[in-house]
Amino acid sequence: MYFAALLARTEDGWEASDTELDDVETLSDLADLAREASPDEDTVLVLIEQEDSWFGVVRIDGEEDPRIYVSDAAAAARSSYGEILLTDELLGRDSDADDDLDALDLDGTEDGEDDSDEEDGSAAEAVPHGPVGDPGILDDLGVGTKELKSLSADAVTEIAEALGASEVLETVR
Repeated sequence: MYFAALLARTEDGWEASDTELDDVETLSDLADLAREASPDEDTVLVLIEQEDSWFGVVRIDGEEDPRIYVSDAAAAARSSYGEILLTDELLGRDSDADDDLDALDLDGTEDGEDDSDEEDGSAAEAVPHGPVGDPGILDDLGVGTKELKSLSADAVTEIAEALGASEVLETVR
């Protein structure tokens, strides 16, 4: 079970909307969805929480690249919604270099030999346990790095309270 909401900052304060992530396949799709919630290119936060095991915050400021924070990358990696947030860049992977090296066949196997046993565990090992991303994502909004890292069970509600948006969030919960 998961909960996802968009919080858009407007001149009148925060506006919340419930969002369905079933049609969102990439971070770019998620950013586009968030930008639609704020026609004036104001700050939009996408808050995602899954069964009290992890939460994620995506911040979109106008046309800038999304900033991301995920509380537990390993837990999020087991979720289709978490996988949207766990980009190669966020995890410190260089996807282009990996693709180039895979194409070179430097593992000593002949063409057609199955070397999949070696590759199966590498993706899981590359996802760290614990937080990844930008822990300062909400600093200027009143949620400091230390506070964000200490959030757990009901993080989305606690973030909304700190932003002064708990009442609007409750309307979509």
